Amino acid sequence: MKFVCGEVAIDDVNRFVSDIDTIEEMANVAIQVFDARYIVDRQHIERAVECADRARRRDNNIARERSVEILLYAAGRRQITDALDIGVSTGLNRIVVVITGDDETGAADSIESSVVDDLDTEVLGSYDPDLVQSYFDITASEIDTVSGDIESIVLERVALLAVER
Repeated sequence: MKFVCGEVAIDDVNRFVSDIDTIEEMANVAIQVFDARYIVDRQHIERAVECADRARRRDNNIARERSVEILLYAAGRRQITDALDIGVSTGLNRIVVVITGDDETGAADSIESSVVDDLDTEVLGSYDPDLVQSYFDITASEIDTVSGDIESIVLERVALLAVER
């Protein structure tokens, strides 16, 4: 599993996704691009990939494409349209890209050279606590229960998606 983080200005989301799809097919990998404001840490994505892969092994997946399955788990949502909220949008985006599959290094190199405008490893983990709390429906009492550890609540939401069938 490889991560690429940084900033990218997106004029056309469909063209951006098409460029990612091309890299994905050429390298035989799954690539998912996230808005960094929603990704609490590296473990958030690692857990999403692990849960998505387990669902696919058990033939219990929600989506046909592995990258979409990863998105759904990272978002803790069963509906693709709802999960897309944690993806990219038109304008300047701080992104976290996860790459998993055959040629992860080649895909990462392609993304670094042709997709990301400004590489920045500090993007991963620089989430927006208010946005995350709202998106994942985290209550104040939940935060109090875990002594303010929003990250552990998000990881729980990711894992619970499989249970909510």
